[in-house]
Amino acid sequence: MAQDRKFYIICGHYGCGKSNFALNLAIERAKMGRRVVLMDLDLVNPYFLSSGYKEKLESMGIEVTAPLYANTNVDIPALPANMNMVFETDADVIMDVGGDDAGSTVLGRFHKQLSNVEYELLYVINQYRNLTATPEEAVEILREIQQASRCKATAIVDNSHLKYDTTWEIKEKAFAYTDKTVALTGLPLFATTIPKFLMDKEEVTAGISRHGDRNWYPVEIYVKAPWEVGNPEWDRI
Repeated sequence: MAQDRKFYIICGHYGCGKSNFALNLAIERAKMGRRVVLMDLDLVNPYFLSSGYKEKLESMGIEVTAPLYANTNVDIPALPANMNMVFETDADVIMDVGGDDAGSTVLGRFHKQLSNVEYELLYVINQYRNLTATPEEAVEILREIQQASRCKATAIVDNSHLKYDTTWEIKEKAFAYTDKTVALTGLPLFATTIPKFLMDKEEVTAGISRHGDRNWYPVEIYVKAPWEVGNPEWDRI
């Protein structure tokens, strides 16, 4: 098995942007020439990858494994048997886990396999989402996720933004929230995401320089809500 293999588990509160971060991470790894397997483990709301993004991802060489009947009108999502194969592959594995403790319970099914894997469990936080608007709320959600999944988080991803409504002021305002969450959990900051469309703005360049190293991670906004029309960002890959 490749020594530099990476195994990522992405979790967080509903609507925090964890699926979008998982997509960016998978695409980044693939562009680095890595073999990538992206696992959609959302059995609570399984509408993320199976149809909307699977074809595009697979055209980039990313293998996608999603719940059976995902994105259909069959209300009995289930994990396919071949999901266990990801523990035997030498590819990079990215698990996109369902929201909160309900979604994270599925990880318990893989507890034995995960105990033999050196993984990064990345807890994605977003100050602008209900129920995680304070560091204390974010910590409580994390506690519930860890208890349900029987896995321990290893780092935090600051994903506090409002998609295309994000401004530098909105992003900067969340730094204090993130820093306190990091302090309360004792976990390191894995990345601070920032929408890529902001990166060419003068105030963003100056702000990044002013705030030093926060492990900046520019992200495309791929995932959109059902009421948001189209997804032109795919054309920019």
